[in-house]
Amino acid sequence: MTRPPASKFLDRSSPPHIATLILLAGVSAMSMNIFLPSLPNMAAFFETEYRLVQLSVAVYLAVNACLQIFVGPISDKYGRRPVILGGIALFIVATVGCIFAPTIWVFLAFRMAQAAIVTAMVLSRAVVRDMVPQNQAASMIGYVTMGMAVVPMIAPLIGGLLDQAFGWQANFWFLLASGVLLFWLTWRDLGETAQRSTLSIGQQFAEYPELLRSPRFWGYSLAAAFSSGAFFAYLGGAPFVGSVVFSLSPGWLGFYFGAPAVGYFLGNWVSGRYSAEIGVNRMVLWGAAINFVGVSMSMALFATGLGNAESFFGLMTLVGLGNGMTIPNATAGALSVRPHLAGTASGLSGAMMIGGGAGLSALAGALLTPATGPWPLLWLQLGTAVCGIGAILLVMHREKHTPELDATP
Repeated sequence: MTRPPASKFLDRSSPPHIATLILLAGVSAMSMNIFLPSLPNMAAFFETEYRLVQLSVAVYLAVNACLQIFVGPISDKYGRRPVILGGIALFIVATVGCIFAPTIWVFLAFRMAQAAIVTAMVLSRAVVRDMVPQNQAASMIGYVTMGMAVVPMIAPLIGGLLDQAFGWQANFWFLLASGVLLFWLTWRDLGETAQRSTLSIGQQFAEYPELLRSPRFWGYSLAAAFSSGAFFAYLGGAPFVGSVVFSLSPGWLGFYFGAPAVGYFLGNWVSGRYSAEIGVNRMVLWGAAINFVGVSMSMALFATGLGNAESFFGLMTLVGLGNGMTIPNATAGALSVRPHLAGTASGLSGAMMIGGGAGLSALAGALLTPATGPWPLLWLQLGTAVCGIGAILLVMHREKHTPELDATP
């Protein structure tokens, strides 16, 4: 593939600047967690149960996952730029609906529509893979998501403070302003990087079996999905643990909630700095192992009666660190199994990760009660961490013993 011209900021005749890629992924991530400290107050506003309001996380992730199945092939056919702009526009409209929703059901409907912003996150990764080869892509994705990590790191704190000062709707006004600014920036700066496919949409979707027949694609995608599962379970369960089990205010919950993002930032830095040198597989394995260690230490403290809010949220930084090492590298591996299907691979692997996350988020919210404490959440996180280690070990075993059976064409 011909290498695209060098990036020129705010010049859409060139590929996008790295700052644009960071914000595309960052706003998408922010929309997932900025309002989480407000869930108890939203339940009171809509006069409904916490578990029903908590579905705003699960339904968002579920629609997010379904959209990713379609986003990849469509962007391979029509290009990254128009699909990203369309997704941001839908996100803006849906955010207005969330602000003025009169009932919880109307809110949940518009919340599902907000998931259109996933086009920005999915295709920012595909844009990177359009521009550079596998190991460099892992490094660049690491840097992009390192910057992206700053946004969800501070978003819950901002959301908690906005809630205390102006009410829960202020979170969505903030998202609306961010969406409008992101649309303008994307319009000005995002140059097309994909060589558009000559296949029809139907033929594009017919390419899925080529990926699904690849054990390496499955291994990388499941490694990312299982490792990130610990974080998605956290998204669904931590607001309850913080507000009910530890009796934290929205402001303090927002402060503590960003702990995994601190680790994620550091993990992304490690990926950006060392992936090209160390290699994708070992980085994924080390990240999955760190994830496991973080959850195990938290469980050990609670088992001995020493667990508290500080240990629970503090050790989530290790989960974030592991994810920051695992996800960029596993993503680059999945996208590089069939480079000519990078957009399709990004959508499909992302759907696996987010779809599993939707289920884990809903399950965590359903299992937690004041009597259980944090234990259901911790057991879910431990199980996904173990499965993440197993997935990458299978990839490494296959590459060592039967590399010719899954060679990249």
